[in-house]
Amino acid sequence: MAYYAKKTGVIISVFFLIVLCFVIFLSIVYVKMVTPRKLPTMTATKSDTSVRGSLYTSDGFEVAYSDKLYKASVNTQSIDPDKKELFITLFSIYSGIPKDEISKKLSQKGYVVLSYTLNSAVATNLKNLNLILIRYDVFREYEDKRGRVIQKMGLSIEVSGNNRNYVYKNILEPLIGYTRKFENQNITRVDGVKGVEKYYNDILSPKQDGNITGKRDVGFNVIANKSAQIQNRQDGFDVTLSIPLSLQRKIEFELDEAKKRYKVREIIAGVMDSKTGRIITLATSNRFDPKNIQRKDYPHLNLNAIEYSYEPGSTIKPIIYAILLQKGMVSPDDIIELDNGYYKLKSYTIRDTHPLKSASVQDVIVRSSNIGMVKISKDLKPNEYHIALHAFGFGELSGIDLPYEKTGLVPSPKTFNNEVYRASVSYGYGMRATFMQLLRSYAIFSNGGYLITPRVSEYVTSPSGEKYVPKRLEPIAIISPQTAQQVYHTLIEVVQKVIKIAQVEGIITGGKTGTAKIALNGRYDSKYNGSFFGFAQDESNAYTIGVVAFESDIKDDYYGARTAAPIFRRIVEIMIEEGYLKRIESAPVQSDEAQAM
Repeated sequence: MAYYAKKTGVIISVFFLIVLCFVIFLSIVYVKMVTPRKLPTMTATKSDTSVRGSLYTSDGFEVAYSDKLYKASVNTQSIDPDKKELFITLFSIYSGIPKDEISKKLSQKGYVVLSYTLNSAVATNLKNLNLILIRYDVFREYEDKRGRVIQKMGLSIEVSGNNRNYVYKNILEPLIGYTRKFENQNITRVDGVKGVEKYYNDILSPKQDGNITGKRDVGFNVIANKSAQIQNRQDGFDVTLSIPLSLQRKIEFELDEAKKRYKVREIIAGVMDSKTGRIITLATSNRFDPKNIQRKDYPHLNLNAIEYSYEPGSTIKPIIYAILLQKGMVSPDDIIELDNGYYKLKSYTIRDTHPLKSASVQDVIVRSSNIGMVKISKDLKPNEYHIALHAFGFGELSGIDLPYEKTGLVPSPKTFNNEVYRASVSYGYGMRATFMQLLRSYAIFSNGGYLITPRVSEYVTSPSGEKYVPKRLEPIAIISPQTAQQVYHTLIEVVQKVIKIAQVEGIITGGKTGTAKIALNGRYDSKYNGSFFGFAQDESNAYTIGVVAFESDIKDDYYGARTAAPIFRRIVEIMIEEGYLKRIESAPVQSDEAQAM
C-alpha cells in the first residue's frame, strides 16, 4: 500500500507541475496578446543635402565643382547568418571595399558604418544592391533582448558630406583659391578660403537642404506619395569666369618655362580688355593643387598679383609723363638737359644707364632717363603729386572681384615736400604698387583716358538657369583723350625704337619696361624685379598686358627688356593663335634685338 500511495503522490505532483507550466504559458500568451508589440516606426525622414555651386571658365570648362559623399550603414543583426558571406561578397564587388575590411566591421553587433566616403556613382550602385539583397531575403526580422520584434532592415545609404573637386589641379591657381572643411549638422561642408572661392563664397554656398518625411519601405526609403512632406533643395549659384581655360593654360606653360630660364622667384602675367576691364588671363608660375596642398605650397597660396606690392621702377614713368601732360607742365618736344647721364641732387647722385647730353621730353620716356624724369617733374607740387597718383589708382583698391587686395603705398603730401624723395618717385622708387594697379593704370592709355575696374567673373547662374551679371562700376575719366593718345604713341615709339623684341608682326604694340632693385632690410639688394606693361591692339580689340619677373639676380638676365618683354611678345603670339587678336597688314614690325632698359 505504501508503494502505491507514494506513486500516486508523484503523479499528482507531476500533474500539478504540468498544470502550473500550462498556466504560466497561458499567462505569457495572454500578456503577448494584450501588450502592443513595440515595432520600429514606419515613418522616416530623408535629407537631400544641397551642394556648393561650380566654377566655369568663359569657354565652358567646369574647373571646380562639389559632389556628395555618402555613408553606407547596416544593422548587422538584420543580416541572416546563413547569407552573411553573400552580403560580404556582393557589397565588396559593388563598393570596391576589400572583403576582409567588411567582414571585420560586420563582426560588431548593431548598427555599423561600412564607409563614410562613397561617391555618387557607388552610392547609386549600393542602392540597387540593396534591392537585390532584399529580393534574396538576406535581411530578416529578429527580437532584441527585451523581446521586441525588430523589423528587417536593408542597407542605409545617406549623405555624409560634400566634396570639392578641382578638375585641372593647379591650373588657374591661386586665382580660383581653395576651400576648408567644416561640420554642420553632422554633414561635412566646405567654405572658400582664398581667391574666387572666397570672394564669391556667399553666392557659391548652398542655400537650403531638402528633405522628405513620410512612410518608409523595408530599405528605409521614404515613399514619395501625396502624404509625404517635402522641402526642396536649394544649391549654390555657379560662377562663370571671364578667363578661358585654353588661353590661361598656354600662358601658364610659358611662365613655367620662363621661370626655369631666368631663375626667378615668380613670374606674373595678366591680360585685360582695355575698355571693359574684363580679365582674360591672370597667371603665375607659382601654383599649387588645391586638393593636395603641401607645406612647400604655403608661399604660393597668396595671389601676388593683388596681395603683393613692390617699387615699380621705370614702369611709373609714363604715368608721371601723363600727369605732367594733362596739367600742361610739359610738351613732348621740350628739350631737357640730361648732363651726360650724371646728375647731383643735394647729396644724392642720379645716373642714367644710357647717358645722353639732352633729349626731348618724349625721348626722356623712350630712352627711360631717370635724370630727365627728375627734371620734368620737379615743379609738380607735393599735394598735386599725391592726388594725381591716387587718381591713377595707386594707393587705392582696384575693385577687382578677388579678396585680400592690398593698396600699395603712395607717399603723403608731407613726404613729397622732400625734394629727393619726390625725385625718386618720378622714376619708380619710394612708392609701392601692385601688379593689378599697374595693369589698370596702363589701360588708360589705350582706352581714351579712363580708369576702369578689373573683373575676373562674367556672370553667375542660379540652379534654375537664370543668369545674373554683377553690377559694374562705371569708368572714370582721368586724363583727356588727347593726353591718352600722346602717351599711347610714345609707348609705341618705345617698342619701335628701344624694346624691339616686344613687337609682333601685324599687331600694334606699345609699352614700357621697368627694372627695379629690391630693398631688403633697409638696403637695396643685388636682386631685381623686371617688368613690362603695355598694350597689344588690332583693328577691333585692345588689350592691356603686364608681365613681372620677381627677384632676378644681377648675375643672370635681370633687365625687364630681357625677362618680361620677351614673355609679353610670346603672350601676344598666343593671343593671335587663340583668335583674340588678328594681324593688321599695315602694322609695322622690327626684328632688331632689344636693348637693356
